[in-house]
Amino acid sequence: MEQVPFFGPQAIEAALPWPRMVDALRIGFQAGAEAPVRHHHPVPRPGMDRPADLLIMPAWRPGSVTGIKIVHVAPGHEACGIPSIQGLYLLFDGPTGTPRAILDGAALTLRRTAGASALAASYLARDDIRTHLVVGAGALCPNFVHAHRAVRPSLERALIWNRNPDKAEAAAARLAAQGIAAEAVTDLAAAVSQADLISAATNSTEPLVRGADVRPGTHVDLVGAYTHAMRESDDALVAAASVFVDTREGALAEAGDLLQAIDSGAFSAGSIRGELRELVTGTVPGRRSADEVTLFKSVGAALEDLVAAEAVVAASGQGD
Repeated sequence: MEQVPFFGPQAIEAALPWPRMVDALRIGFQAGAEAPVRHHHPVPRPGMDRPADLLIMPAWRPGSVTGIKIVHVAPGHEACGIPSIQGLYLLFDGPTGTPRAILDGAALTLRRTAGASALAASYLARDDIRTHLVVGAGALCPNFVHAHRAVRPSLERALIWNRNPDKAEAAAARLAAQGIAAEAVTDLAAAVSQADLISAATNSTEPLVRGADVRPGTHVDLVGAYTHAMRESDDALVAAASVFVDTREGALAEAGDLLQAIDSGAFSAGSIRGELRELVTGTVPGRRSADEVTLFKSVGAALEDLVAAEAVVAASGQGD
């Protein structure tokens, strides 16, 4: 067997500038793929207060390609320089099963996750938004800022909040060094009330973005809370917003923000306005008014990884 090419973080970023990433996802959701709900396994960690999460995400397009992502989510080691998310993506020729590429799973996840949020925002966020609040200062933070600016160039200011203010300050400083008007904030409720766009990517199990603080016309982008026990929003926000998801199947299996609101009676599965494929195909309308609060809840879809991996290989010329 010939040596299988490996694509690391730099190669993935170079192959997927944000406009290309968003366009590839738009086309990918239009085309569709077979993508079962991911396998989710807790992995006990002696000495740690919570297990790691082993996520296995397969997807395939019959007669074309097959891919699978294996990711370990293990928060708590960042201080030692170990990323909380690590993994690999394996891309195969579908008909023969021949391996075509191996890609860094964490870098691919960051790119496609922020790209999917930006794709949703292209249908759900107002055209004139100015202030972007990012809740969480981890690896997704700068990706959110840059991805959303690719679809909403009206954005002028980025506010960064984190439970650890020093991390928010560091993230804002890195963005400022890239020419973005970014600042760290400590009053989350006040920042929420100023924002036109809110992105959250945390491991929170308690609401952070509350409906009472969100002003009319805001678009809320929730990416954390990928288990029933986790949440980043309260019932009031979910009940008041027009809710969209990456996929209904995945959201109703894993999205803590929605599942907990369903448990309390504040929301119902039938209240989901649409999923990403329906937005890109025009099956359902996106934002309907300037004052509407829209909410995109993402838990991650294996189709996104497949599309991103194919785009990286194609850009390298090795997919020809």
